[in-house]
Amino acid sequence: MCGIVGVVSGKHAAIEILEGLKKLEYRGYDSAGIALVKDNKFVTVKQEGKIAKLESAVKKSKIFEDKKEYTIIGHTRWATHGRPSQENAHPHASSEVCVVHNGIIENYQEIKARLIKKGVNFLSETDSEVLPHLIEMHFKESGDIKLAIIKALREIEGSYALAIIFKQEKDLIVIAKNGSPLLVGIGDNENYIASDYYALSDYTNKIIYLEDKEFAFINKNNVEFFNEKGVEIEKHVKLMESENNKVTKDGYAHFMLKEIYEQPRVLENTLQNYVELSANEIHLPNFPFDLKKINKITAIACGTSYYAALSAKYLIEEISGIEVEVDIASEFRYRTHPFREDNLMLFISQSGETADTIAALKYAKSHGQKILSIVNVAQSTMARLSDVVIKTIAGPEIGVASTKAYTAQIALLSLLAIKFGIVKEKLTKDQTEKYLKQLVHVSQKLPQVFEKSNIDNIKKVAKYLAKSKHVLYIGRGLSYVTALEASLKLRELSYIDCQAIAAGELKHGTIALIDKKMPVIVIAPTNKLFEKIASNVEEVKARGGQVIVVSDSEGVSNLKNLAVETIAIPQVSGLIEEALIGVVPLQLLAYYVALFKGNDVDQPRNLAKSVTVE
Repeated sequence: MCGIVGVVSGKHAAIEILEGLKKLEYRGYDSAGIALVKDNKFVTVKQEGKIAKLESAVKKSKIFEDKKEYTIIGHTRWATHGRPSQENAHPHASSEVCVVHNGIIENYQEIKARLIKKGVNFLSETDSEVLPHLIEMHFKESGDIKLAIIKALREIEGSYALAIIFKQEKDLIVIAKNGSPLLVGIGDNENYIASDYYALSDYTNKIIYLEDKEFAFINKNNVEFFNEKGVEIEKHVKLMESENNKVTKDGYAHFMLKEIYEQPRVLENTLQNYVELSANEIHLPNFPFDLKKINKITAIACGTSYYAALSAKYLIEEISGIEVEVDIASEFRYRTHPFREDNLMLFISQSGETADTIAALKYAKSHGQKILSIVNVAQSTMARLSDVVIKTIAGPEIGVASTKAYTAQIALLSLLAIKFGIVKEKLTKDQTEKYLKQLVHVSQKLPQVFEKSNIDNIKKVAKYLAKSKHVLYIGRGLSYVTALEASLKLRELSYIDCQAIAAGELKHGTIALIDKKMPVIVIAPTNKLFEKIASNVEEVKARGGQVIVVSDSEGVSNLKNLAVETIAIPQVSGLIEEALIGVVPLQLLAYYVALFKGNDVDQPRNLAKSVTVE
């Protein structure tokens, strides 16, 4: 959600800024822009829409034809205050100051009213535009950039990651952070700033992270860091692991499709990293507290990660016997929570930068709780705030709609459940082996989903669904959680009104919606709850509902007379397999529905990969 990139006196700044912005496209955005100082004035290029439009506009502007070194700030915007438009795109400038901003200025109306009284004319609908004018006001009063930054930041309420350039300073970017991620990249005779290391990974692996309330002055060969009082502080360079930074589609039509197909390998890599199968041993990071004394787990997350947390409730309670409570991160801080000494707070996020989840984590930490985070980015804010971190082995996930990160999360949560079962002495060696084998079996069974006959059938069902205005998913047990995640995927990608409920809740109101126009997708592996959900299918069919059955061959055979369409899944044997196998064909279903509707699969409208504002 919004992205910042900046280059100080870069030899190839024009290329670096545009390539950096392209790498942030996955975060979600609706407009983009860049700004630099040239001939003693700000030159700004902004466009609504994709980076390609901005790149074309930059080329037409010919601002880089002299091939000089430039200091540039760039931004991808996800609209919060003000509609997506060229006027509302960042950067925003006053006569002396130009700013890009991630976050939300909560008291911007108060500041804006004061500035208007001083004669400031605003050109956009954004909260962010108050920032350059506020900083300039303080700069004109003091004549000191550092003092102007300190005074302006004291007035701001809300979250921000700021990159600021000044008309009179051609070799300077000032950055500041509170709540939104921001970092510095150290280069050779040039330095960088970004909201995400991925944007800089082609140019440097030397990174310094800003913490909340800190700000920094970035020059070509020097970086100075300050606390909120303006006292200079020492920061340490983090050497990032060398990786193949060229993330490509590898011949797939979309990143999302590639990431769906990568899931068997993600599971294999997870097992290789954390499990010694020959000895049935799980090797998680060292915990700085005694797992035997944990009697309750509170799992907190948002979106897809929240559904992974719901799966964790089923898995951990079944396998280890530990009570699990699940909370939506955005709600957690706004009710009284009875914290306990024997409670473990479990936070789950793909990016590790989800604003609501970070806020909940900080709230729990302030109450002395033990913090475990499961994230896909080892150097994220959540990771740095946690007592212990377990990294998902998913690799970069570019598609906004999460697929392989969800699979990786559930795999790790399964291992955590087994680990607790061992520590609590609830599992025998044979039971431990049985659960670990389920994970192995999933990685072996999932390739069956990608067989041509199955893909052709999913496409057929997708064409049927693409005409629908409303869709309902139902399931029982862990398949109910799969229904929730599958319905989210269909909503995200197809823009069809799609909901999910526990099948047993049909009679408590939702069955009133069932008619001949309502597709009802039933997730029904042949387990101990199969007969229960078969009865729910009968109820739907009796009211004219258009049933689509998702089950293994036995389940499909038993229910095909009640269904208009069926989707076959591999045979499910056990809780862990149920949590992982059913969701993959439904990811593909959502993908193909969106494709047939002509939607942008990798970057659905209005969505962002990393939600960095509340």
